[in-house]
Amino acid sequence: MIKGMSGVFRQARWTVVPALLLSLVACGGKAPQREDDVSVPYAPSAEFPLPAGLEDNVGFWVNVYTKWGRDKVVIHDDRYLAIVYQVASLPGPIEDVYTPAQKVYVDGLEARWRARLRGLEARLASGTRLSPAEQELKAQFEREGGSGALFGAAERVRSQRGVRERYRDGLARSGRWEPVFREVFRRQGLPEDLALLPHVESSFQAKARSSAGASGMWQFIRATGRNYMTVDASIDERLDPVLAADGAARYLKSAYAKLGSWPLALTSYNHGVGGMLRAKERYGTDMGRIVRDYDGRYFGFASRNFYAQFLAARHVARNAERYFPEGVHYQPPLSDQPVRLTYAVSVDELAQHYRVPRSSLVARNLSWLDPVRRGERPVPAGTTVWLPQGASRLARGQPRPSML
Repeated sequence: MIKGMSGVFRQARWTVVPALLLSLVACGGKAPQREDDVSVPYAPSAEFPLPAGLEDNVGFWVNVYTKWGRDKVVIHDDRYLAIVYQVASLPGPIEDVYTPAQKVYVDGLEARWRARLRGLEARLASGTRLSPAEQELKAQFEREGGSGALFGAAERVRSQRGVRERYRDGLARSGRWEPVFREVFRRQGLPEDLALLPHVESSFQAKARSSAGASGMWQFIRATGRNYMTVDASIDERLDPVLAADGAARYLKSAYAKLGSWPLALTSYNHGVGGMLRAKERYGTDMGRIVRDYDGRYFGFASRNFYAQFLAARHVARNAERYFPEGVHYQPPLSDQPVRLTYAVSVDELAQHYRVPRSSLVARNLSWLDPVRRGERPVPAGTTVWLPQGASRLARGQPRPSML
């Protein structure tokens, strides 16, 4: 058992701070009700340990993935994730993204908590006597971050929307992809549970795109993707889940060789190998210390929490039946078969050759960009093409594509 762990996530800590409930009610707000916690034993792993000091972070993300749905928004401290100020219900229709009214509502919640915390900090600095509720809040900050942790809390107010439904949908989609991803990582001699990383990156959505330009299930940006796969005007293999998984495996294998630690290698997937090498120079492979103290440029909330999110996603995936008692309907495993093209060939020629409807080929081959899909450019030589199971046996004449 890892030092500092009781064997279960201490989820009762990730509820609204009692002192702040009193403050919220005093300000005219409605105190949210405490929800029942699900405590599931944590399975230690040599490759993916839970470092001392990250228990609260992991537990917070377990709650984000399993307790709080997309109708909830959590207002919390972005450094000390055990401190949750408020769990609020979003007004109006619940959609995948905030409506304009909901965005205004969340901004207002954050602003009110910043104002309350600035007032508390001013009273503390001036020596004004604190109320019992304020004293309790001060004590909690000191327990979490030591003396002085309360100062600057107003600048650390952050909101997090619940993603329970999204995570459950990702579990369903993972049924199609996880078996083949595990084979990819096994072939590279890497821990198979790395196949669960898309729960953090994309919820196993093949067409996921980020505002930073990352694409596909494995969320490669264009520059990094080109180091591990084909990314050009005809083919973008970042959008092919299996080929991108192979690229992710090779990236992580290289990162681990340089960093010597899976927590650091995984964090580099978000922060870069160079950044994690600088963190390692200062704190070694102590991931808990890095998260707590490293102040490298761009090592912000997402980077600090990336490994904790992975641990939480892994834990929930391994205990899905406990966290989602309503059941998860997993998609059947991928049964398509790959062939590699020897020569450039049009989509129509491929469809005729393999006796597969053109629409079926286009739907299966997510890496084909519009010029290829529309027939304006051929599928280039060397491209991996996905076919329905058994289609290669139906090929007409002498096949030009060859099996992988």
